[in-house]
Order: sequence, then C-alpha cells, then structure tokens
Amino acid sequence: MQMHAVCSKWCAMASPVAPALSWAAVSSLAAASSQAAGQATRTAWYFGLARALAWQAARNGDVPRYKPFRPVPTERELLADLGQLLLRDADNVRAGRYPPMTDTSDSPLEHARRVGAMFADMPEALTRRGAEDATSARAVAAADGLPDYFTQDFHFQTGGYLTDDSARLYDVQVETLFMGTAGPMRRAALAAVSRYLEGRDQRRLAMLDVACGTGRFLRQVRLAFPALQLSGVDLSKPYLAEASRLMKGLRPATLIAANAEAMPLADGSQDIVTSTFLFHELPPDIRRIVTRDIARVLKPGGRFVFLDSLQMGDKPGWDGLLEAFPVRFHEPYYRHYTIDDLVGMFASAGLAMREIETPFLAKLIVCEKL
Repeated sequence: MQMHAVCSKWCAMASPVAPALSWAAVSSLAAASSQAAGQATRTAWYFGLARALAWQAARNGDVPRYKPFRPVPTERELLADLGQLLLRDADNVRAGRYPPMTDTSDSPLEHARRVGAMFADMPEALTRRGAEDATSARAVAAADGLPDYFTQDFHFQTGGYLTDDSARLYDVQVETLFMGTAGPMRRAALAAVSRYLEGRDQRRLAMLDVACGTGRFLRQVRLAFPALQLSGVDLSKPYLAEASRLMKGLRPATLIAANAEAMPLADGSQDIVTSTFLFHELPPDIRRIVTRDIARVLKPGGRFVFLDSLQMGDKPGWDGLLEAFPVRFHEPYYRHYTIDDLVGMFASAGLAMREIETPFLAKLIVCEKL
C-alpha cells in the first residue's frame, strides 16, 4: 500500500520534463527502503513458488539429468548478485529515476488464480518436455501466417505465445522461473530510458517497445513517464490483449500487431526503441533483420536500449547456467545467442554501443543511432 501511494503521487505530480525535477520532491530514503523491502518479499514469494514447482516436477518423475561442463555459481554468489540488483533498483527510486515498482494491476485473488492455473498446467508442460514436443502452438488457429520460428512452445508453454491462457500465465511463469527478478531486471532498461530522457520534454518524444508481449515493461515506462508517446509491437494478438488489460487506467500506449522484421512505422520516427528478452528467441539471421529495422525507425541520435540474457564470458563463473538453460527449456536459438557478436551486429546497423552492464542474469546494452 505504501509503494502504491508513492507511485500515485508520482503520477499526479509528474512534469513533461523528465524525470528528476518532478520526482525529486517525493523521492526519499524511505521510498527506497520500502522498494527494497517490497522487492525482497516479492523475490521470496517467487522463490517459494519455484521450489514448489520443482517438487511437483519431481513427483511427476521429471528430474534434472544434465550436468553442465562449465562452472556454475554457488547459491551464495547468486543471492549476493540478486541483492545487488534489488539495491540498485532501490537506489534508482531514491535518485528519482523512476517510481517504485507496481508491475501489475491484479488483485491478490486474481494473482492466486493465475498461480493455481500455472500449477494446473504443469503436468501437460512436463509431458511435452519429456517427449521433446514443442509443437502445440502450431495447432492454434492464430499461428496461420506467422513465421515458423515464432510458432513454437518456448519454455514448453502450452500454446506457445498464441493463446489467451498462455498470455494469462506468462508473467507468473517467468517471474517464478527467475525467482521474482524478471521485473527488476527489466527496470535496468527503465533506468537507461530515464537517463536518456532526463531534462527532455516527454511530450515531444516517442518510444517503441519491440516484442512488448504482455506489456509489463510498457506499464513501467508509462508509470514513470506519463507524457511520453508510447507504442508497442508484438506478433501475438492474445499477448497484446493482455497488455491492453494491464495498461487499463493509465494513458494508453499504441499497440500494434506486427512482425519486428518489418514494422509499420515511419523511418526515423522514434527517439527510443527498447527490446527486452527478445533476441535470444530469434534465429541468427532474423536477429540481424530485426536490428536493421530497429535502426531504421530510430532517429539519428536516438537510443536503442537492449536487455536480454547474459552471454558466455560475461560472468565466467556463471557460464554453466547458460549452458544448461536450453536443455531444460525449449530455447532453440539460445545457444547461438550466447556466443553471438551483439555489439558488432548493432554496429553494422549503425547503432554504436554507449553503455553495457550485466544486471544479475541479464545483459544491458545501450546504443546510439549514428
């Protein structure tokens, strides 16, 4: 309740000039402390859900059999890095870069229903994983006309990204997978957006989120920057419908059902383009096509804010996690992603790297359109 009240005050007081001038009056150590405590509680909740899912999988006879050849971090190392992620997020709140996280408009009852549906769907997903069958998405009518690389059951999700049920379960599944850190990792990208917008008039600027999915990141951006011209592109109409629901009560974003390979947007129409956790689910050649189209819609001097998984060597002691991930979850393009030359790929499209960091399990790259 305290974080919700602070966030409401933020939205009421926000100026079109972003961000610190309006938020500085209400940011404080108390807000940052509240944010850190709330995130710690949230992480503990999803950690418990992850343990419960692992127990359910073991009861169904689904026991991990793969042992990575590369090193993996200890639990202490993981928790220490996770703590740094949450502390940095709280510090960004204190510094006025964005408000405390309210990444959902769901009631506790609705959240409980989604958690229950996730557990109910687990046996079917485990059966497909055991059979290495990731084709349920191709039986969905919405798959017609979509590229083959998209019509798969990523993570062995029932229906892939193409059903209403999948859209309803996606966020709770991903947060459980990452022990409640998916939202905080996305907010590393939000901090990069905030740095670019500082001192600029939001009303005159446009931002596009590529593969916006269920709109979690769009919602965070809208709460932080209410005057920004905001758009999202995604191939999944059910996920866009979930995004529209999540944005209810906020100034709407323009949601577009389209392929990121050829977005229906004018050349040089965007000041900022963001992409969170998209590129590891694209084949190598499609990554390059999407990168070129992102560069096309960006204005010269605009920013591309990229957030996705770590790559091999980013944290050498963690490479075993990256090795094991595609074995346990259907991620057909992930291995190549982990060794792809992202900075070189971006540079070849005219996107020069300006910042790079590795918040927990994620990699953030900020590029400028030359």
